[in-house]
Formats: sequence, C-alpha cells, structure tokens
Amino acid sequence: MNPVRVRVRRPGRLAAEASALLIAIVVAFPLYWMVLSAFKPAGEIESGEPRPWTLAPSLDSFQRVFGQQEFGRYFLNSLVVASCVVIASGLIAFLAATAVTRFRFRLRTTLLIMFLVAQMVPVEALTIPLFFLMRDAGQLNTLGSLILPHIAFSLPFAIWMLRGFVKGVPEALEEAAYIDGASRARFLWQILFPLVLPGLVATSVFSFISAWNDFLFAKSFIISDTAQSTLPMALLVFYKPDDPDWGGVMAASTVMTIPVLVFFVLVQRRLVSGLGGAVKD
Repeated sequence: MNPVRVRVRRPGRLAAEASALLIAIVVAFPLYWMVLSAFKPAGEIESGEPRPWTLAPSLDSFQRVFGQQEFGRYFLNSLVVASCVVIASGLIAFLAATAVTRFRFRLRTTLLIMFLVAQMVPVEALTIPLFFLMRDAGQLNTLGSLILPHIAFSLPFAIWMLRGFVKGVPEALEEAAYIDGASRARFLWQILFPLVLPGLVATSVFSFISAWNDFLFAKSFIISDTAQSTLPMALLVFYKPDDPDWGGVMAASTVMTIPVLVFFVLVQRRLVSGLGGAVKD
C-alpha cells in the first residue's frame, strides 16, 4: 500500500494566501456596500447606525432608476461610445503596433517615446484644450466628442502592449506565408491578427472601462443636449445637494457595473492569456 501523502503548506505560502485573501476582501468591500445600499430601504440608508446587512431588502431604488425616462437612452449612449472606442482603438493599435514592429523607418524610436510621454500627461490637463478643439470642430453635444478623445487616450497603451505580441510572432512564420503565396494583407488578418488576439482583448478591457466610466469628458463636452449624455451623468439625476437619493445613486451604480462584469466574463480566458503574454514580454 502506498503511504498517504499529507500536503503541508509552507508558512510563507500560507501567509501569502492570507494576505491575498485580505486584499481581495478590502477591494471587494466597496462593491458589496454599493450593492447592499441599492437593496436597502430608505430608512436603513439614512440611519445613523449603518449595518453591513439588511433584513428587509427592497427594489424601490431600482424602480426609481428604471422609472427615469432618459435612463435607457443614457445606457444606449454609453454602450455606443464604449463599443466604438474598443473597436476603433483595437484596430488602429493593431495596425500601428505592426508598423512600428515589422518596419524600419526614421524616427521610429522617437515615435515610441512619444507614446510613452502621451501616457504621462494627466487627462485633466488636456480637458480644456480638448473642449476648444471640439467646439471648433462642431462636435460639442455629440457622442463624437466622447468617442474621439477616448480613442486618442487608449492608443498609446494599446500600441505599447500589442507591440510585444507582434514582436513575439516569429519573422520566419511571415516569410513562410509569403513563400506559400500569401499577400501581406492576408498574413496580417488571417495569421497575425488571430495570434495577437489575446493582447487585443486585454487592451480592449482597459479601453472599455475607461470609456464606460467616463464622467469628466461627458460633463465637459455634453453641455445642453442631455439626450447625448451617458450613464455616469445619470447619477446626477439622483444626487441633489439638499436631498441626495443615495439609494438611487447606489442602484444606478450597480446597474452600471453589470455590463462591465458581463464583459469580463466573456473575455476572461483570453484576458488572462493576454496579460500573461504582456508580462512575459
């Protein structure tokens, strides 16, 4: 008979797992409190003794949220903006990463450095110049004023990340494809694109979250036409300085979080492999 092996965890590993669990709890607690507050009745939310549970869950806050006539339009606008940003930034970043990796041209290193410098500039410092730019281009109070800046801010990170994936594809594979009669366009879309797809998924997650949760650009560029507003602006409907509806704010925030969670679930497998490839590079 084989002796029974007892797996004993090392103290260092046990401490690391306990620390990771503690960090996960701390990070997840605000999300838990948001969902809990969305289901709490008004009396418990306004109570001076908050409790981390409720014995009388209520859907009143969600009814007020979905009872807003413009909420569905805000949701659709956010979906359009986030989808356009993800698709456009992904395709442009893929082509740009291929260009700076596979081709040799003057100022290539300077261009890559400029991508890094662009990531260091805070968004708040560019909001006012972008406002005047959108005004002169006639894009204020349109979804284009939200889509274009987010594409521009997503590209530097996406290009740098995809550059590692494109560089990881052997040049011998490209040469073999050309020998077999494949054109450059066919190699680009039928061979290279599927190989760097995990990296595209990883960059799309960051682009989606940035565009979906944006409040600064929506508040700055959508001035008078509220029909072009997005979901973060819908929170202002429930927040009044004199009498804020915290239940409505938490319920609307919970509804905003659901598409992000669904997006993560759909791309989680490719996201893990994409982030792993980025770290490996």
